[in-house]
Amino acid sequence: MNSFGHRFRFTTFGESHGKALGCIVDGVPAGIKIDEEFIQAEMNRRKPGQNEFATKRSEGDVVEILSGVFEGYSTGTSIAMIIFNENQKSSDYSNIKDLFRPGHADFTYFNKYGIRDYRGGGRSSARETAARVAAGAIAKLLLNELNIDVRSGICEIDGVKADNFNFENARNSEIFALDSNVEDAQKNAILKAKNSHNSVGGVALINVKNCPVGLGEPIYHKLDAQIANAMMSINAVKAVEIGDGILASRVLGFDNNDQIRKSGFKTNHSGGILGGISNGDDINVKVYFKATPSIFIEQETVDIYGNEVECKLKGRHDPCVAIRGSVVAESMMALVLADMLLLNMSSKVENIKKVYAKYSFISTFTIFKPLCK
Repeated sequence: MNSFGHRFRFTTFGESHGKALGCIVDGVPAGIKIDEEFIQAEMNRRKPGQNEFATKRSEGDVVEILSGVFEGYSTGTSIAMIIFNENQKSSDYSNIKDLFRPGHADFTYFNKYGIRDYRGGGRSSARETAARVAAGAIAKLLLNELNIDVRSGICEIDGVKADNFNFENARNSEIFALDSNVEDAQKNAILKAKNSHNSVGGVALINVKNCPVGLGEPIYHKLDAQIANAMMSINAVKAVEIGDGILASRVLGFDNNDQIRKSGFKTNHSGGILGGISNGDDINVKVYFKATPSIFIEQETVDIYGNEVECKLKGRHDPCVAIRGSVVAESMMALVLADMLLLNMSSKVENIKKVYAKYSFISTFTIFKPLCK
C-alpha cells in the first residue's frame, strides 16, 4: 500500500536510487494559498548532507509542482509533486547486492517479492520520506487556515534526555534539540557512535497546538490510532507514546485522570485525546527511532542463496535517523490532522446545512446572472 488517508489522501512513488520521488495529494480543498517557498523550506529541514550529524549524501530536494495549483492557489484537484534524485551512488552497494543487510528490510522484501533491489534499499529506503514531507507541507497550509500549529524536536538521543522542551531552540539546533542544556551531550553521543562506525537511536516529540475538539472517528479510525499508524509507517520507528504513554499503566487512576474545570483540563496526561477524539488540549506524541541499521562494522548475515557470509557496508548513512526523522513525523502528524478535519465535517447535520444553505437554486442563479447578460 502506497497511500495514506481517506478524505485528505496522499500517494508516494519512487526509490532511493531511482530517477525521482514524488507524491499525489488528493482531497485538498480549493482556495488554499500554496506557498512554494514554505514547501521548499519544509523540504530543506529534512534534506540530507547539511552537517556532520547527517548522511553526506547531497540532495537539493527541490520540489516541482506538476498539477493542482493555479495562480498560487489550490484548484481542488490532485496536487502532484516531484523531487528528482541528484546524488545517487549505486556502486556503493554493488558489494552487497546479494546479501541481506542486518537490521534492514532486505530479507523481508526479497522473501515477499522475490526481487533484490540493492540500490540503497530501493522502495524500503527512508529516501521515500522526502515525498511525505512535501505532502505534509500541503497539509500544513490547510492547518494554517485554522491556526493549528504542528511542531517537533528531539527529546532524547542515546539515552541523553531533555528536561526542557523548547521548540524555538529546536528550530535553531543542528540536531533539532529541544533542550540546549543537553544538546552538546546529545551531539557528542552521535559523533562518538559515528567515529566508531556505529549509530545511535533517538526520540522525537511532536506537539500540536490549537487542535479543535472533535477530531477522530471511533471506533476503528480513532485519532490516536491513526497517529500511531502514521508514525509506525516511518522507517526505523519502533514505538509511539501518546500523552504519558507507558507511564499511564504504572500510576493509579486518580493520578492519570485529567480533571476538568471551567477553564479547561487541569493536566494533560491523555496527550490531548480522549476516547480516540481530540479534546482541544495540546496533542503530545513521542516517536521512538531505533539506531540506524546501516553501520560500518563487519556483521554476520546470509546471501540470497543461503550461504553464511560477512557484511561490510559502504555508502553514506545517518548516524542517527531520529534527527531528520523528526521532520517526517511532524509531517505525518499534519497529514493525519488534515484528514481528520475533513472527515469531521460530516459528523453533524448542522455542518452540512451550513455548507449547502447558501447553494440554493436562487442564490446560485443570482451568482451567475451577471454572466448571462
